Amino acid sequence: MSSPSPSPVKRELPADIDVVVIGAGQAGLAVGRTLQQAGVDFVMLDAEAELGAAWTRRWDSLQLFTSARYSGLPGLPFPGDPDRYPKKDEVPAYFRSYAATFALPIHLDTPVVSVHRSGDAFTVTTPAARITARQVVAAVGAFQTPVIPAFSQRLPASVTQLHSHAYRNPAQIPAGKVAVVGSANSGLQIATELSRTHEVVVCKGRRQPRLPQRILGRDAFWWLSKSGILRLPTNTPLARRLAMPDPVVGTRLDALARQVGFAERVVDVADGQLVTADGRRIDATTVLWATGYRNDWSWLGAELLGADGMPQHDAGIGADGLHFVGLYRMRNRGSALLGFVGRDAERVGAEVARRARR
Repeated sequence: MSSPSPSPVKRELPADIDVVVIGAGQAGLAVGRTLQQAGVDFVMLDAEAELGAAWTRRWDSLQLFTSARYSGLPGLPFPGDPDRYPKKDEVPAYFRSYAATFALPIHLDTPVVSVHRSGDAFTVTTPAARITARQVVAAVGAFQTPVIPAFSQRLPASVTQLHSHAYRNPAQIPAGKVAVVGSANSGLQIATELSRTHEVVVCKGRRQPRLPQRILGRDAFWWLSKSGILRLPTNTPLARRLAMPDPVVGTRLDALARQVGFAERVVDVADGQLVTADGRRIDATTVLWATGYRNDWSWLGAELLGADGMPQHDAGIGADGLHFVGLYRMRNRGSALLGFVGRDAERVGAEVARRARR
Protein backbone atom coordinates (compact mmCIF):
# COMPACT_ATOMS: atom_id res chain seq x y z
CA MET A 1 0.00 0.00 0.00
CA SER A 2 1.41 3.35 -0.97
CA SER A 3 1.90 5.98 1.74
CA PRO A 4 1.20 9.49 0.44
CA SER A 5 2.59 12.48 2.24
CA PRO A 6 0.66 13.59 5.31
CA SER A 7 -2.06 16.15 4.76
CA PRO A 8 -1.06 19.81 4.74
CA VAL A 9 -1.05 21.35 8.18
CA LYS A 10 -1.54 24.94 9.18
CA ARG A 11 1.70 26.73 9.95
CA GLU A 12 0.36 28.13 13.22
CA LEU A 13 -2.35 27.12 15.61
CA PRO A 14 -5.34 29.46 15.38
CA ALA A 15 -6.14 31.60 18.40
CA ASP A 16 -9.87 31.45 17.71
CA ILE A 17 -11.90 28.95 15.69
CA ASP A 18 -15.37 27.44 15.48
CA VAL A 19 -14.45 23.83 16.29
CA VAL A 20 -11.46 21.95 17.71
CA VAL A 21 -11.33 18.19 17.11
CA ILE A 22 -9.08 16.46 19.64
CA GLY A 23 -7.56 13.31 18.17
CA ALA A 24 -6.76 12.30 14.60
CA GLY A 25 -7.29 8.57 14.83
CA GLN A 26 -10.15 6.79 13.14
CA ALA A 27 -12.85 8.76 15.00
CA GLY A 28 -11.18 12.13 14.48
CA LEU A 29 -10.51 11.55 10.79
CA ALA A 30 -14.10 10.50 10.15
CA VAL A 31 -15.62 13.48 11.97
CA GLY A 32 -13.07 15.79 10.33
CA ARG A 33 -14.25 14.82 6.87
CA THR A 34 -17.87 15.47 7.88
CA LEU A 35 -17.01 18.94 9.18
CA GLN A 36 -15.00 19.72 6.08
CA GLN A 37 -17.85 18.74 3.79
CA ALA A 38 -20.15 21.02 5.80
CA GLY A 39 -17.79 23.99 5.43
CA VAL A 40 -17.04 24.29 9.15
CA ASP A 41 -13.95 26.21 10.27
CA PHE A 42 -12.11 23.62 12.36
CA VAL A 43 -8.72 22.30 13.33
CA MET A 44 -7.60 18.84 14.44
CA LEU A 45 -5.03 18.30 17.20
CA ASP A 46 -3.25 15.01 17.85
CA ALA A 47 -0.64 14.24 20.49
CA GLU A 48 1.28 11.78 18.33
CA ALA A 49 4.04 12.64 15.88
CA GLU A 50 2.54 10.36 13.20
CA LEU A 51 -0.95 9.35 12.22
CA GLY A 52 -1.96 5.91 13.42
CA ALA A 53 0.74 5.69 16.08
CA ALA A 54 -1.59 3.78 18.41
CA TRP A 55 -1.88 1.06 15.78
CA THR A 56 1.88 1.05 15.14
CA ARG A 57 2.48 0.25 18.81
CA ARG A 58 0.26 -2.84 18.84
CA TRP A 59 1.90 -6.26 18.71
CA ASP A 60 3.77 -7.07 15.50
CA SER A 61 1.58 -9.91 14.22
CA LEU A 62 -1.78 -8.25 14.89
CA GLN A 63 -4.26 -8.79 12.10
CA LEU A 64 -7.64 -7.09 11.93
CA PHE A 65 -10.60 -9.38 12.56
CA THR A 66 -12.72 -7.19 10.28
CA SER A 67 -12.14 -7.66 6.56
CA ALA A 68 -11.01 -4.72 4.44
CA ARG A 69 -14.63 -4.26 3.38
CA TYR A 70 -15.47 -3.31 6.98
CA SER A 71 -12.25 -1.47 7.87
CA GLY A 72 -12.66 1.77 5.94
CA LEU A 73 -13.83 5.26 6.91
CA PRO A 74 -16.50 7.31 5.11
CA GLY A 75 -15.56 8.35 1.59
CA LEU A 76 -12.49 6.13 1.10
CA PRO A 77 -12.63 2.32 1.05
CA PHE A 78 -9.78 0.39 2.63
CA PRO A 79 -7.56 -0.67 -0.30
CA GLY A 80 -7.10 -4.16 -1.67
CA ASP A 81 -9.33 -7.22 -1.85
CA PRO A 82 -12.42 -6.41 0.25
CA ASP A 83 -12.45 -9.95 1.67
CA ARG A 84 -8.88 -9.94 2.97
CA TYR A 85 -7.92 -9.24 6.60
CA PRO A 86 -5.42 -6.35 6.77
CA LYS A 87 -2.29 -6.33 8.90
CA LYS A 88 -2.14 -3.68 11.62
CA ASP A 89 0.64 -1.69 9.91
CA GLU A 90 -1.67 -1.07 6.96
CA VAL A 91 -3.95 1.03 9.16
CA PRO A 92 -1.54 3.97 9.72
CA ALA A 93 -0.82 3.98 5.98
CA TYR A 94 -4.55 4.13 5.31
CA PHE A 95 -4.92 6.99 7.82
CA ARG A 96 -2.20 8.94 6.00
CA SER A 97 -3.94 8.33 2.70
CA TYR A 98 -7.28 9.44 4.17
CA ALA A 99 -5.82 12.64 5.64
CA ALA A 100 -4.08 13.48 2.36
CA THR A 101 -7.09 12.66 0.18
CA PHE A 102 -9.31 15.09 2.08
CA ALA A 103 -6.53 17.57 3.03
CA LEU A 104 -7.64 17.59 6.65
CA PRO A 105 -6.21 20.41 8.84
CA ILE A 106 -4.24 18.23 11.26
CA HIS A 107 -1.62 19.43 13.72
CA LEU A 108 0.47 16.46 14.82
CA ASP A 109 2.66 16.40 17.92
CA THR A 110 0.18 18.74 19.58
CA PRO A 111 -1.16 17.24 22.80
CA VAL A 112 -4.11 18.87 24.52
CA VAL A 113 -3.24 19.66 28.12
CA SER A 114 -6.70 20.82 29.19
CA VAL A 115 -10.12 21.94 28.05
CA HIS A 116 -12.15 24.38 30.14
CA ARG A 117 -15.40 26.25 29.74
CA SER A 118 -14.83 29.96 29.14
CA GLY A 119 -18.11 31.85 28.96
CA ASP A 120 -19.97 30.66 25.87
CA ALA A 121 -16.85 29.01 24.46
CA PHE A 122 -14.04 26.64 25.42
CA THR A 123 -10.37 27.23 26.08
CA VAL A 124 -8.27 24.42 24.61
CA THR A 125 -4.73 24.50 25.96
CA THR A 126 -1.71 22.88 24.30
CA PRO A 127 1.94 23.20 25.39
CA ALA A 128 2.40 25.96 22.81
CA ALA A 129 -0.90 27.82 22.63
CA ARG A 130 -4.41 28.45 23.86
CA ILE A 131 -7.28 28.20 21.42
CA THR A 132 -10.77 29.60 21.88
CA ALA A 133 -13.39 27.34 20.29
CA ARG A 134 -17.18 27.50 20.21
CA GLN A 135 -17.37 23.68 20.12
CA VAL A 136 -15.04 20.79 20.88
CA VAL A 137 -15.18 17.22 19.61
CA ALA A 138 -13.24 14.72 21.75
CA ALA A 139 -12.22 11.90 19.41
CA VAL A 140 -9.57 10.42 21.68
CA GLY A 141 -10.62 6.81 21.26
CA ALA A 142 -12.03 4.15 23.50
CA PHE A 143 -8.81 2.50 24.62
CA GLN A 144 -6.56 5.04 26.30
CA THR A 145 -5.17 3.86 29.65
CA PRO A 146 -4.23 0.19 30.23
CA VAL A 147 -5.87 -1.40 33.27
CA ILE A 148 -3.89 -3.73 35.54
CA PRO A 149 -5.37 -4.94 38.84
CA ALA A 150 -3.87 -3.40 41.97
CA PHE A 151 -2.98 -6.79 43.45
CA SER A 152 -0.41 -7.20 40.65
CA GLN A 153 1.89 -5.03 42.74
CA ARG A 154 2.31 -7.91 45.18
CA LEU A 155 3.98 -10.14 42.61
CA PRO A 156 7.74 -10.39 43.22
CA ALA A 157 10.17 -8.44 41.07
CA SER A 158 11.40 -11.72 39.62
CA VAL A 159 8.10 -12.04 37.72
CA THR A 160 8.05 -10.14 34.44
CA GLN A 161 4.81 -8.19 34.03
CA LEU A 162 3.47 -6.32 31.04
CA HIS A 163 0.12 -5.27 29.69
CA SER A 164 -0.98 -6.39 26.23
CA HIS A 165 -0.59 -2.72 25.28
CA ALA A 166 3.19 -3.11 25.67
CA TYR A 167 3.50 -6.54 24.05
CA ARG A 168 5.22 -6.68 20.64
CA ASN A 169 6.48 -10.23 20.01
CA PRO A 170 7.64 -13.42 21.80
CA ALA A 171 11.26 -12.21 21.90
CA GLN A 172 10.26 -9.84 24.73
CA ILE A 173 9.22 -12.71 26.95
CA PRO A 174 11.81 -14.60 29.04
CA ALA A 175 11.88 -18.38 29.10
CA GLY A 176 9.40 -20.07 31.42
CA LYS A 177 5.65 -20.25 31.94
CA VAL A 178 3.53 -17.33 30.76
CA ALA A 179 0.17 -16.57 32.34
CA VAL A 180 -2.02 -14.58 29.98
CA VAL A 181 -4.69 -12.96 32.16
CA GLY A 182 -7.77 -12.26 30.06
CA SER A 183 -9.48 -14.25 27.32
CA ALA A 184 -10.89 -11.64 24.97
CA ASN A 185 -9.59 -11.19 21.43
CA SER A 186 -6.22 -9.67 22.37
CA GLY A 187 -5.46 -12.19 25.10
CA LEU A 188 -6.28 -15.20 22.95
CA GLN A 189 -4.40 -13.94 19.90
CA ILE A 190 -1.29 -13.24 21.97
CA ALA A 191 -1.60 -16.58 23.79
CA THR A 192 -1.77 -18.38 20.44
CA GLU A 193 1.41 -16.69 19.27
CA LEU A 194 3.29 -17.27 22.54
CA SER A 195 2.31 -20.95 22.62
CA ARG A 196 4.75 -21.60 19.77
CA THR A 197 7.72 -20.64 21.96
CA HIS A 198 6.52 -20.79 25.58
CA GLU A 199 4.41 -22.78 27.99
CA VAL A 200 1.21 -20.74 28.28
CA VAL A 201 -1.79 -20.79 30.58
CA VAL A 202 -4.76 -18.53 29.81
CA CYS A 203 -6.66 -17.26 32.83
CA LYS A 204 -10.20 -16.61 31.71
CA GLY A 205 -12.00 -13.33 32.10
CA ARG A 206 -15.76 -13.00 31.93
CA ARG A 207 -17.53 -15.46 29.67
CA GLN A 208 -17.72 -14.20 26.08
CA PRO A 209 -19.61 -15.45 23.06
CA ARG A 210 -17.61 -16.98 20.20
CA LEU A 211 -17.98 -15.92 16.59
CA PRO A 212 -16.34 -17.68 13.61
CA GLN A 213 -14.33 -15.45 11.29
CA ARG A 214 -16.54 -16.53 8.40
CA ILE A 215 -20.08 -17.93 8.39
CA LEU A 216 -21.44 -19.67 5.29
CA GLY A 217 -18.63 -18.17 3.26
CA ARG A 218 -19.17 -14.57 4.39
CA ASP A 219 -17.29 -12.43 6.87
CA ALA A 220 -18.85 -12.44 10.34
CA PHE A 221 -19.22 -8.67 10.19
CA TRP A 222 -21.30 -8.97 7.02
CA TRP A 223 -23.85 -10.87 9.09
CA LEU A 224 -23.57 -8.47 12.04
CA SER A 225 -24.02 -5.51 9.73
CA LYS A 226 -26.89 -6.94 7.67
CA SER A 227 -28.75 -8.08 10.79
CA GLY A 228 -28.56 -4.59 12.30
CA ILE A 229 -26.88 -5.83 15.48
CA LEU A 230 -24.02 -3.33 15.16
CA ARG A 231 -26.48 -0.45 14.70
CA LEU A 232 -28.80 -1.38 17.55
CA PRO A 233 -28.85 1.62 19.95
CA THR A 234 -27.37 0.78 23.33
CA ASN A 235 -29.88 2.85 25.29
CA THR A 236 -33.04 0.96 24.32
CA PRO A 237 -34.76 -1.70 26.46
CA LEU A 238 -34.18 -4.30 23.71
CA ALA A 239 -30.47 -3.50 23.57
CA ARG A 240 -30.15 -3.79 27.34
CA ARG A 241 -31.95 -7.13 27.20
CA LEU A 242 -29.58 -8.35 24.51
CA ALA A 243 -26.50 -6.88 26.18
CA MET A 244 -23.55 -9.23 26.18
CA PRO A 245 -19.77 -8.95 26.06
CA ASP A 246 -18.11 -8.47 22.69
CA PRO A 247 -17.54 -11.80 20.92
CA VAL A 248 -14.18 -13.46 20.46
CA VAL A 249 -13.80 -13.53 16.68
CA GLY A 250 -12.06 -16.32 14.82
CA THR A 251 -10.22 -18.07 17.67
CA ARG A 252 -11.30 -21.68 18.11
CA LEU A 253 -10.96 -22.62 21.76
CA ASP A 254 -10.95 -26.35 21.05
CA ALA A 255 -7.90 -25.91 18.81
CA LEU A 256 -6.21 -23.48 21.21
CA ALA A 257 -6.75 -25.90 24.12
CA ARG A 258 -4.33 -28.28 22.42
CA GLN A 259 -1.63 -25.60 22.65
CA VAL A 260 -2.24 -23.86 25.99
CA GLY A 261 -3.70 -24.57 29.40
CA PHE A 262 -6.77 -22.79 30.75
CA ALA A 263 -7.52 -21.59 34.26
CA GLU A 264 -10.27 -19.62 35.96
CA ARG A 265 -10.29 -15.87 36.48
CA VAL A 266 -7.39 -14.40 38.50
CA VAL A 267 -8.66 -12.79 41.70
CA ASP A 268 -5.55 -12.24 43.85
CA VAL A 269 -1.86 -12.80 44.44
CA ALA A 270 -0.48 -14.85 47.32
CA ASP A 271 3.03 -16.09 48.05
CA GLY A 272 4.26 -14.78 44.71
CA GLN A 273 1.65 -16.72 42.74
CA LEU A 274 -1.55 -15.86 40.93
CA VAL A 275 -4.69 -17.07 42.69
CA THR A 276 -7.72 -18.01 40.58
CA ALA A 277 -11.41 -17.93 41.48
CA ASP A 278 -11.42 -21.66 42.22
CA GLY A 279 -8.37 -21.44 44.48
CA ARG A 280 -5.76 -22.67 42.03
CA ARG A 281 -2.24 -21.24 42.37
CA ILE A 282 -0.27 -20.41 39.22
CA ASP A 283 3.48 -19.97 39.40
CA ALA A 284 4.47 -18.00 36.28
CA THR A 285 7.71 -16.45 35.10
CA THR A 286 5.78 -13.84 33.11
CA VAL A 287 2.30 -12.40 33.55
CA LEU A 288 0.79 -10.72 30.53
CA TRP A 289 -2.22 -8.64 31.56
CA ALA A 290 -4.81 -8.62 28.75
CA THR A 291 -7.18 -6.83 31.08
CA GLY A 292 -8.45 -3.97 28.96
CA TYR A 293 -8.43 -0.20 29.17
CA ARG A 294 -10.26 2.72 30.72
CA ASN A 295 -10.85 6.28 29.59
CA ASP A 296 -8.85 9.15 31.07
CA TRP A 297 -10.77 12.41 31.41
CA SER A 298 -8.26 14.17 33.68
CA TRP A 299 -7.64 16.79 30.99
CA LEU A 300 -11.26 17.95 31.03
CA GLY A 301 -12.13 20.70 33.49
CA ALA A 302 -14.26 19.66 36.46
CA GLU A 303 -17.04 21.95 35.23
CA LEU A 304 -17.34 19.71 32.13
CA LEU A 305 -17.83 16.50 34.11
CA GLY A 306 -20.87 15.15 35.88
CA ALA A 307 -21.14 14.14 39.52
CA ASP A 308 -19.78 10.71 38.56
CA GLY A 309 -16.64 12.26 37.09
CA MET A 310 -17.70 11.36 33.56
CA PRO A 311 -18.46 13.69 30.65
CA GLN A 312 -22.13 14.24 29.93
CA HIS A 313 -23.52 13.60 26.44
CA ASP A 314 -26.36 11.93 24.58
CA ALA A 315 -24.82 9.29 22.30
CA GLY A 316 -21.91 11.64 21.67
CA ILE A 317 -23.77 14.94 21.40
CA GLY A 318 -23.25 17.34 24.29
CA ALA A 319 -25.80 19.99 25.15
CA ASP A 320 -23.05 22.48 26.00
CA GLY A 321 -20.99 22.04 22.82
CA LEU A 322 -18.57 19.37 24.05
CA HIS A 323 -19.11 16.28 21.88
CA PHE A 324 -17.61 12.80 21.63
CA VAL A 325 -16.89 10.26 18.91
CA GLY A 326 -15.37 6.78 19.10
CA LEU A 327 -16.22 5.82 22.68
CA TYR A 328 -16.95 2.18 23.44
CA ARG A 329 -20.64 1.45 22.82
CA MET A 330 -21.29 5.17 22.81
CA ARG A 331 -24.34 4.73 20.62
CA ASN A 332 -24.17 1.12 19.45
CA ARG A 333 -21.83 -1.86 19.27
CA GLY A 334 -19.98 -0.37 16.31
CA SER A 335 -19.17 2.97 17.94
CA ALA A 336 -15.51 2.16 18.62
CA LEU A 337 -14.81 -0.06 15.60
CA LEU A 338 -12.66 1.15 12.71
CA GLY A 339 -15.13 0.35 9.96
CA PHE A 340 -18.25 1.46 11.81
CA VAL A 341 -17.23 4.60 13.74
CA GLY A 342 -18.06 6.66 10.66
CA ARG A 343 -21.80 6.41 11.32
CA ASP A 344 -21.48 8.14 14.67
CA ALA A 345 -18.93 10.59 13.27
CA GLU A 346 -21.33 11.69 10.53
CA ARG A 347 -24.18 12.09 13.01
CA VAL A 348 -22.14 14.09 15.54
CA GLY A 349 -20.42 16.06 12.80
CA ALA A 350 -23.77 17.05 11.29
CA GLU A 351 -24.96 18.37 14.66
CA VAL A 352 -21.72 20.28 15.19
CA ALA A 353 -22.09 21.82 11.72
CA ARG A 354 -25.73 22.76 12.42
CA ARG A 355 -24.75 24.58 15.60
CA ALA A 356 -21.80 26.27 13.88
CA ARG A 357 -24.13 27.68 11.20
CA ARG A 358 -26.54 28.87 13.87
